[in-house]
Amino acid sequence: MGGSASLMQHTKRQGFLVPLIGLLVVFAWASLWLLESSRYGRFLHHGQWTELGLADGMCLAPRPGGMLPSALLYVGGWILMTSAMMLPTTLPLLETFRRLTQRRLDQPLLVTLVISGYLAAWGLFGIAAHGVDWMVHQTVQRSVWLGLNGWVFGAVVFFGAGLFQFSSLKYRCLDKCRVPLSFVMRHWNGRGARRHALLLGLDHGVYCVGCCWALMLLMFVVGAGSVGWMLLLGAAMAAEKNLPFGRHLAAPLGGVLIAGSAGIVVRNLWFGPV
Repeated sequence: MGGSASLMQHTKRQGFLVPLIGLLVVFAWASLWLLESSRYGRFLHHGQWTELGLADGMCLAPRPGGMLPSALLYVGGWILMTSAMMLPTTLPLLETFRRLTQRRLDQPLLVTLVISGYLAAWGLFGIAAHGVDWMVHQTVQRSVWLGLNGWVFGAVVFFGAGLFQFSSLKYRCLDKCRVPLSFVMRHWNGRGARRHALLLGLDHGVYCVGCCWALMLLMFVVGAGSVGWMLLLGAAMAAEKNLPFGRHLAAPLGGVLIAGSAGIVVRNLWFGPV
């Protein structure tokens, strides 16, 4: 009887991970959709950096109530975006960690700490990215030419993201993300479990940021509130990290992004405002 109860408890713990991640991802996508369609949708948007007239879509312009509440709402939107786009890409690592800790009674807590550390890394990157975005917008506000030619920033970000796809740093971080077992074994020894689980998630998040930061910056170019773009970029990053041939997708994607940069330049110089 006791053995049967123990087996049932083990089975329940074994099956909690996918539903947990699924619920988190569904909650994130639903929240993004509701936020985008509400009066707070502006906190997901950063303007269309591929178009003329960037100054019309100032991201961090002063809002009633001061800068801090607005900044917190922007960062909250970023965390939702990260949860929706990036958590599915880290399922192999989480499943590996679940298997290694399946006999521990505190396994759900440890998995939650791994996820928290992972999102913390992306949250820190989001704060830095929003800070840079704010400084760029402040610069644009002081320049009439930049205000009318915001597409230049879009072309530069597309080109930079494309070049990064060919860099050694991209492949080094991508390789770390593609071998979850060796990554977990190197970072987990079972001692100081809670602290090491958090650090494991944080470290994996750092490598994930190192692999995908340039692609995530594209959200500032195309408008961060676009659910369609989020789905497309999230699928591209998941394919790079998890498919057997994913490593070979980095270079072709880089070529597409560089071509996209050229397309932005040609469209705005040749055809003018659209």
